[in-house]
Amino acid sequence: MPVDGSCTTLVLLLFDPQNRVLLRRDRAGARWEFPATRDLPPDEKPTPAAEALARTFTGQDTPVTPGFSLKPVGNPSLEVFFARCETHPLPPDPGSAEIRPFTIEELANTSSREPEAFPPRLSEILPGLRSHTVRIGYLNLSAHDYIYRFRTDRQRNREAYLLDEEAHGLYRSTLCEAIKQAKRIRERTSSGPALLDFGLIRYLLPSHFGFCLGVQNAIERAYETLSLNPGRRVFMLSELIHNPFVNQDLQARGLLYLQTDKGVALTDPATGLPYWESLTSDDIVIIPAFGATDEDKIRLITKGIAIHAHDATCMLVEKVWKVARTVGRKGYTVIIHGKAEHEETKATFSNTAQTAHALIVRNMEEARRLGRMILETDPVRLREELGFFAGRHTGGFDPSRHLDRIAVVNQTTLLRNETVAIIDYLESVLARKFGADQVGNHLYTQSGDTLCYATQVNQDSLEKALELNPDRAVVIGGRNSSNTYQLYRLCDQLLHDGAAYIQSERDILSLESISHYHFPYDPADPRGGSMETRPFLPRQRPVTLLVTGGASCPDGIIQQVIERINLLIGPDKLRPVDDVLREVTP
Repeated sequence: MPVDGSCTTLVLLLFDPQNRVLLRRDRAGARWEFPATRDLPPDEKPTPAAEALARTFTGQDTPVTPGFSLKPVGNPSLEVFFARCETHPLPPDPGSAEIRPFTIEELANTSSREPEAFPPRLSEILPGLRSHTVRIGYLNLSAHDYIYRFRTDRQRNREAYLLDEEAHGLYRSTLCEAIKQAKRIRERTSSGPALLDFGLIRYLLPSHFGFCLGVQNAIERAYETLSLNPGRRVFMLSELIHNPFVNQDLQARGLLYLQTDKGVALTDPATGLPYWESLTSDDIVIIPAFGATDEDKIRLITKGIAIHAHDATCMLVEKVWKVARTVGRKGYTVIIHGKAEHEETKATFSNTAQTAHALIVRNMEEARRLGRMILETDPVRLREELGFFAGRHTGGFDPSRHLDRIAVVNQTTLLRNETVAIIDYLESVLARKFGADQVGNHLYTQSGDTLCYATQVNQDSLEKALELNPDRAVVIGGRNSSNTYQLYRLCDQLLHDGAAYIQSERDILSLESISHYHFPYDPADPRGGSMETRPFLPRQRPVTLLVTGGASCPDGIIQQVIERINLLIGPDKLRPVDDVLREVTP
């Protein structure tokens, strides 16, 4: 091969559905080689040539994706393309001994020990391969596509999780179904609440509560995957959703977890080793609705896991990523309003870092710290202020340069008015620094607030219910559910100790007392993560109790809460449930 700078070698890397690189034995059986390579003269375009190679080795039109280029000293240039071969094994080339898939991890490890057994230029290609690993997991997915779109109502597969009496008790509720049918005029628009009048007690339920579409999609995908893959290990990267009863039911049906919601690796009790260490391409790993960091995706792809096929990332979370990438490419630093320890915020931060600098602020107090940095000119003070955000900004972050143009996105489960207040505050800071007429050049306002519509409509519906001044409120959801806590905060603003955050009917101790959970939202709150017994229902009757559930709360648990209270009051003292339901049915 001439080394005169005029020749380019085209390498088409073929990947099987498990993201493994396909290699072929050479005719002598002494070395593995790339099955699709050729030299390109200067006047030939590489993309059509790569498409022709793909047709040759797959026997059909196969989409190809430009990977990367290399111009090493002393060797011909390399043009590397990627393609997915959906059927494996490929038909062997005449005279070829074998075509075999290698995980990227195996390829790196084995080639370092036995370099003579692998393609001679593999060592040049591997670094580029690693830097494009996430792309490889989602080949043929365009920038405008979503990883997984919501199913329409006709496409719903509720039967996937309604498997037995226990599942029916968790997921189904005749009360909730009647309310949703009567009150949900439009999925994205709140309406007035429903009143279930049992006589001595009246339950006020917002028009929107409980499972959002992203959660429904994730749950259906998890149960379907378990059903369709008997005999295979099926993992969830971390908690499917922030509800322990859903997660426990899936575990009882065979689902395993790779790590906790805080990213701590879980151990296989049979071996004492982290599950991460035993993962193989025969395993399935589902990515939850919160999404996943690039770091976790890279670990999965290099081990030969088909992540795209089992990625249940909510498309409204992914919408935030798309906004962040768009503004990042325009040169803006992305300010993420979110909790740095939350899986969704970690995934958004990781995804944003591909194209932009990013920094996470938790609340308005931290936004004010950010505002001081924007206005600060002393380099020493700037470094001190940035130290507060250690671990929550991208590498190489320079506050003297990277805070002149900013855009705000948020964790989708927070209160909209807080995100809007942070945007308004930062706008005032930038106006002070650059002048009111220049703010448009320094704050990307079109991104606005990236709260998901399901979170927003749940909050709007709850606010309409609170306008009727209930006597008490219970908000139901997992103890690590951010969106549930935001609903509780709205109730707390009106009812204070008359509002309680509970996980299930088990937290209702009696008619007089309830076990309330102090959500650890403020790291400075010493009560965070603890339980407190609070007074529950007042003695006078009738009493109006507002009941709602977070986006990961199954309808069955909401009904169980109502049934528990009715049982404590005494069913013989209450109106029949059929009469109550007839009053809310449209």
